[in-house]
Amino acid sequence: MTLMTKFLGATAATALSAGAALAEPALIFDLGGKFDKSFNEAAFNGATRWAEETGGTFREIELQSEAQREQALRRFAEAGANPIVTMGFGMADPLSSVAPDYPDTKFAVIDVTWLDLPNVRQVGFAEHEGSYLVGMMAAMASKSGTVGFVGGMDVPLIRHFGCGYAQGVKAVNPDAKIIANMTGTTPAAWNDPVKGSEITKAQISQGADVVYAAAGGTGVGVLQTAADEGILSIGVDSNQNHLHPGKVLTSMLKRVDVAVYDAMKAGDALETGTVVSLGLADDGVGVAMDDNNASLVSADMTAAVEAARASIISGETKVTSYYTNDSCPALDF
Repeated sequence: MTLMTKFLGATAATALSAGAALAEPALIFDLGGKFDKSFNEAAFNGATRWAEETGGTFREIELQSEAQREQALRRFAEAGANPIVTMGFGMADPLSSVAPDYPDTKFAVIDVTWLDLPNVRQVGFAEHEGSYLVGMMAAMASKSGTVGFVGGMDVPLIRHFGCGYAQGVKAVNPDAKIIANMTGTTPAAWNDPVKGSEITKAQISQGADVVYAAAGGTGVGVLQTAADEGILSIGVDSNQNHLHPGKVLTSMLKRVDVAVYDAMKAGDALETGTVVSLGLADDGVGVAMDDNNASLVSADMTAAVEAARASIISGETKVTSYYTNDSCPALDF
C-alpha cells in the first residue's frame, strides 16, 4: 500500500509532491486508521468541524507503518502544509528529527508533552482524571464487585488511564477486584478487535461485569463482546455510547477533536514552543451522558460523578498520576 491512502480534494501524488504549494493544514493519523471510532476518529471529527465552519480544506494521511511517520512529516513540510497536526506519542522521535529542519513550519502533536522544540505545540490530557470518574461509575454499576480494564499497547500512557480508573473504582468500593490486561507491546495492539474480544471473554470468566476499553480500534471488539455477553462496557476518547445503546455505561471523553480543531483554527498563528495540558477543569476530559446510556445511569451515579468532578477540580481529591513514579497505588499492572 502506498504511503498516502487518500487526501481530501487531492490525489496522493499531487498532494505529496515537493512542488505542490499547500495553504491548508495537514493531519497525520496514528496507526489504527481514522475510522477507529476512538482516538483517530476524534481527530478527524475535529478537523472536519474546522473545514465545515470555515470552508477550508485539509490534507490527511493514514499511516500503515512506523517507518512512514518521518516520511509523512517531511513530505507535508516540503509541500508547505501549515500547521501539521500529528497524532500519538509515536510521533515524538520523528518530530525531533523533522521539526528543526523546517523552522518556519508549525507542528502540533497530541499525547506528547516532553519535547523541547520551538515550532511544536504539544497537547496532553489528564486521562487519569476522566478515568477516575468512569471507574466510579463502573464500581457503582457492578453487581459482582469485579470490573475489567483492557488496554491497547502496554505503554505508560495506557497505564495512566488504568491507574485513574482503578482509583475511581476503589473510591466507591475498596474491596473491588480489578482485572487489567494489555492487548500487546507493539502498535498492532491498537487495531486488534479480535484480541480485544478474547481478553473481554477471559475477564468475564473471572467475574467482571463492567469492562473499560482504552485500546483504540481494539476497543470495538471489547464493546461488541461485552454487549453480546450481557455485561456493560465503557468506551474511550470519542463518545462510543451509540455503538451499543443501553449496553455502554459511558465513555471517557478525551477532547482530541477540540485540540485538533483549535490547532487548525489558529493556522500559522498557532502558538508553539508550548505544552498544553487539558483536564477536567478545561473540559479536556469527562464522561459521556446521552440518550444511549440514560437508562443505565442512576441519579445517585450522576450526583457522585458531579461531586467527584468538582472535588478533583478544586484539588480536594487528588488522583495519582501513573507518570509520577511509574506505579499505581490502586492497581498492580
